[in-house]
Amino acid sequence: MADQSVEAPDGYVSHGVRTVRWEASSDGPVVVLLDQRRLPVEEVELVCTDVPALVEAVRTLAVRGAPVLGIVGAYGVALAAARGYDVTEAANLLAQARPTAVNLGYGVRRAAGAYDAALAAGGDAEQAAGIALAEARALHREDAEASSRMAAHGLALLEELLPGGGFRVLTHCNTGALVSGGAGTALAVAVRAHHKGQLRRLWVDETRPLLQGARLTAYEAARAGMAYTLLTDNAAGSLFAAGEVDAVLIGADRIAADGSVANKVGSYPLAVLAKYHHVPFIVVAPSTTVDLATPDGAAIEIEQRPAHEVTMVPHPGASAGGRGAASSAPLAPVGTQAYNPAFDVTPPDLVTAIVTEEGAVAPVTAAGLAELVGRSQPDRGVPSG
Repeated sequence: MADQSVEAPDGYVSHGVRTVRWEASSDGPVVVLLDQRRLPVEEVELVCTDVPALVEAVRTLAVRGAPVLGIVGAYGVALAAARGYDVTEAANLLAQARPTAVNLGYGVRRAAGAYDAALAAGGDAEQAAGIALAEARALHREDAEASSRMAAHGLALLEELLPGGGFRVLTHCNTGALVSGGAGTALAVAVRAHHKGQLRRLWVDETRPLLQGARLTAYEAARAGMAYTLLTDNAAGSLFAAGEVDAVLIGADRIAADGSVANKVGSYPLAVLAKYHHVPFIVVAPSTTVDLATPDGAAIEIEQRPAHEVTMVPHPGASAGGRGAASSAPLAPVGTQAYNPAFDVTPPDLVTAIVTEEGAVAPVTAAGLAELVGRSQPDRGVPSG
């Protein structure tokens, strides 16, 4: 399928994947999501008519990935406003749905702020709802544009670090069109390298326990016609030892002010492997994922997921990340306790570069990140003096 870029605020994204859109139905507006729990077996859309449905979709990973969660949060505020629900209550529910992903709260605040400002300026509820929707659509469009710029900057960095092309790139979790209003973050860099004939191999970590790499990244790589190979997470070390990895590309759900990166659990071990084997470890994320209010990695709240995701395996056809264990079979004895953090934190000294739509920060320092955020979003920069 031909590559498609966003041409409308709630339009198509890379490779025909449409992750989220606003739709005006006969019963009122809805937010429509591609249900990622059902991939790659089937492409099913989930229609959300209210904020509780959106919150459930976020918590159960029907939609996931930092940038797109910001878009969903903004559309959720617009949905509450358009349907006459309590916007403040809706905004609070949405912002608390997943604590680690900073973009979710950012999108909620943008749309809610636009709504409140419209009311304060004398607009009625209908006009304010329209303003909130316009803000959500603007965020959707900005994310698509940022995705394209990140891909360009990321590929330029790869070409600088690894002259000659023929990149063999290892990635973790899913960072493509499914997490974005555009082509994605880290995977978008690999896709651009593929389109330029510079990608030799994409190594795809399964990403246990919910297999976002196996289910989602492999799905996107196949649609893009990329040369890719799937591996279990604990096989990555043997790849490094064999000299088969030229670079690691991952995304981020939150980047602290000091450059510490919270990403899908399993990212930190890859960073340690990359450091030992002298392989570039590159984080690709929009500047909105940099949270200057979080001073360091220790201050990042890490979401703890249910034990059944580790102790049970879904039956064929059951949705990954779904609720409870009713549709699952046991992997471990009944009553087994499980440690199941959704994310881990990689310290800045293990990160070769952080790539955003504004360019790359390398080496990764607090000052460099603050300067970058100040360029992209002056109101979020650190005051001088």
